[in-house]
Amino acid sequence: MIFRRSILLALSTLTSALAFQGSSGVIRHTTSLSRHDAFVPSNYRISHTALSETAVPGVEQEEDPLAGMTEEQKANLFQALLRDLQIETVPLLGCDANAVHTMSAALWTTIAELSERDEADKVCLVMEAIPIGALQAFVEDFTVLKTQGRLMFELRELERVSVSLVGKGVGPAFIIETTERTEEEIQVKNARSSVAYDEAKSTAALKSFIDRIVVNEQACPYTKNVDLAAVGLDKQGVPPGPVAYRFDASSDAAAVVGVFWNCVCELLSKPQEEISTTMLSLPAIGPGTSEASSKRFSAVVELISRYLVLFRGDDVFGLVHFHPAYDRTTIEPLDKPAYGHLPPRDWLRPMLKMNGNTEEAENMTDEDLALNDYQRKAPFTAINILRVNQLNAASGAKSIVDLEVAEGVTEKASGINTYSRNAIRLAGVGKDALEAGLQADIAMNE
Repeated sequence: MIFRRSILLALSTLTSALAFQGSSGVIRHTTSLSRHDAFVPSNYRISHTALSETAVPGVEQEEDPLAGMTEEQKANLFQALLRDLQIETVPLLGCDANAVHTMSAALWTTIAELSERDEADKVCLVMEAIPIGALQAFVEDFTVLKTQGRLMFELRELERVSVSLVGKGVGPAFIIETTERTEEEIQVKNARSSVAYDEAKSTAALKSFIDRIVVNEQACPYTKNVDLAAVGLDKQGVPPGPVAYRFDASSDAAAVVGVFWNCVCELLSKPQEEISTTMLSLPAIGPGTSEASSKRFSAVVELISRYLVLFRGDDVFGLVHFHPAYDRTTIEPLDKPAYGHLPPRDWLRPMLKMNGNTEEAENMTDEDLALNDYQRKAPFTAINILRVNQLNAASGAKSIVDLEVAEGVTEKASGINTYSRNAIRLAGVGKDALEAGLQADIAMNE
């Protein structure tokens, strides 16, 4: 009963449903989704993150078991299946979210509740105001995710989680199940969550990084101090506003995805004058600077990006990922853009040349260019959630260009001026000073 009540309390905070903003910047209240809305699943939008599969490889697609049924028959079957679940004593959790971002917050919060428990469990999450297509898109992609070894090796807590649809989609409800944790899995969980983090210390350490790199080294020319963002964009119609610092100490991947979606809901419910951008601190995700820590960070932020992009949330928000061991040469895909990450390291020389910095492009060493990663080397895992209208205002209408990244190979690229300036500036600071600053920031969180 305590477990069920805790989920219901969590879901009760997610009922102020707002649709994702469209290109006009106006927030739309909606109870129905069309294929043209910014939050509808779209396979082609996922392709640039190498997540374009929508079916499990090697598995034949079954015939639709609901084909030929009337809507009334489907509704009656759905109610019968819900009654069966009640008889099995499966908790039925209702959520009145009517947009995909609030659905995602409720769904991942519920998955997190089950994931944190070691016992096998099962709940049904009913989403009456969400079209079944949105639910199906999530279930299909989550099924694919669990077949992808590279990610699942780093997201092992999700191996015991399964998500399906009631009656194969006869009605808008998820079935979320977990298997019992093994002794080995319990040991991994305990080791992962053995360190306690203090929100005040983490926020102070992150602000120190922002002041050192973003403000003083001007990694973002529109951030003038650690508490105010989007400064100087008034002529483009973007007012300055406060930076919201949010924090979560969980080491569980599902939990931090849920926290991320709650931050999205908060941003969509507030005008830019109240919250311009959000800095989300996640110190328990891949703590430290080891290779294992870096891989864990990379997988978790890819998971977050994956489900934002699945529902076209990248039309509304941009993400910027940070980690103390950030190394762009280890981020998949290595030679293509990765959502929320720096451009591939090999693109920096072509960017410098296109920006008119020919001398720097020819004379900077590979070691100099590697220092570009320090603009993402925060004291722990963090995510900056940015409004897209701010990014567009800052970069300008002609920011996307054709960049020749190798002989005869052209890629679409943006932010040429910013990335070129930052590469030159950070190389000028030097590795010793950059590393000393990073270590001082890390010490603040200990």
